[in-house]
Amino acid sequence: MALVGKKFPSIAVDAMNEMGDTFKINVLEEAVKNNKKVILFWYPKDFTFVCPTELHAFQAALGEFDKRNTIVIGASCDTAEVHFAWLNTDKDNGGIEGVTYPLLADSNRNLANMLRILDLSSETYNEETDSYVYEGDNVTYRATFLIDEEGTVFHESVNHMPVGRNVSEFIRLIDAYTHVQKNGEVCPANWEEGKEAMNADRKGVAAYLSAN
Repeated sequence: MALVGKKFPSIAVDAMNEMGDTFKINVLEEAVKNNKKVILFWYPKDFTFVCPTELHAFQAALGEFDKRNTIVIGASCDTAEVHFAWLNTDKDNGGIEGVTYPLLADSNRNLANMLRILDLSSETYNEETDSYVYEGDNVTYRATFLIDEEGTVFHESVNHMPVGRNVSEFIRLIDAYTHVQKNGEVCPANWEEGKEAMNADRKGVAAYLSAN
């Protein structure tokens, strides 16, 4: 069930930062109490291959997100201790040393289950043990949620494990949503900051299509 247009779940999850501090983060509260947008991106596992490229890409764009009043939060089902070990591993060894935004450690998978982003492809009932056996790694796909200042989700997407994300696209989506918030216009296909938007009526669409 899509979360777009709905409030993000209100749940506190363990988190870790580059200083080794452990604390709780409630993503909904982070958005509302700080009056900021939030980008929450999930990745499958620490100490893997595509994942560090994504975490470094989000770190490189941190200034752009900050300009847009947006908090960046990473997340996986690893423990806080594993996050800290990875944060202290340098790039040459596949680590994420230098990443400064917090990482959720959803090791009990409470939030990931709520969001339905876990890799559990099928289940089989075992009569002998009266239990279910699941296929899949029980880790998250590359899921991304954009949340506005009121805690409402305005974008969600899910990539399969082998496919890394384009960080620039999330910046574009934030720009587009902010334009809608400020101007009441809608943003057509391939819209980018500085380009023409349009009114959400027939005349607006006709004028835009004629000009483009």
